[in-house]
Amino acid sequence: MKITTPNGILEGENIEAILKEHGLNCLRDADLSCADLHDANLRGANLSCADLSCANLRGANLYGANLRGANLRGADLYGADLYGANLRGANLRGANLYGDNLYGANLSCANLSCADLYGANLYGANLSCANLSELTIAQTSIIPDDGDIIGWKKTYADNKTPIIVKLLIPADAQRSNGTGRKCRASKARVLDLQDMQGNSLPPDTTAYSGHDTDFTYKKGETVSVADFDTNRWNECASGIHFFITRIEAAEY
Repeated sequence: MKITTPNGILEGENIEAILKEHGLNCLRDADLSCADLHDANLRGANLSCADLSCANLRGANLYGANLRGANLRGADLYGADLYGANLRGANLRGANLYGDNLYGANLSCANLSCADLYGANLYGANLSCANLSELTIAQTSIIPDDGDIIGWKKTYADNKTPIIVKLLIPADAQRSNGTGRKCRASKARVLDLQDMQGNSLPPDTTAYSGHDTDFTYKKGETVSVADFDTNRWNECASGIHFFITRIEAAEY
């Protein structure tokens, strides 16, 4: 295998051999366009500003790799492991990211237009300022844009006993999810307060937010926030946080 880099042509039996001989930084600005790198071990490699357009990276190990500013236009990354990878400003237009592990990856300012993110794990990923197509946005959303939603939230009694709150997110409420399973809404109606086993608690029970004890939940009341953050990627921003399944709320 031969790879053209700013420091000359690097040769080796495969890309792993080249990295072993020349170090993890040897592929910065390298020309790897259309390269066959399927199942390659590129863990921790510095591929910043490299040309990986149309490259075959199916199943590649890119755990913690530096791909900042890399050109991955049209690259096939099906099933690749990009856990914690730095893809800030990378061009991923039309890339196949189907089923990829992008847990904790930095995708800020990346071009993801026309990219396929179906089934990708984006938990904790940074997508701020990223260029996303409507399809990509839909593929990363787990809640409907309209209609009522049932949500679940873990709160606490004044003695710190966990209480599960069943919420109705009304159709006119703003709602979003980031890259994980946690969702946010601008308002919600409290349908029920339950113990961890699912038994309804007395109607006069008060539940307290684990984040702000001044924020309370009582059956039949509607709670709201005035400063709801409309940026969906700010997962921990202001809003009523909830999950769409009870078990996730209970285990949170």
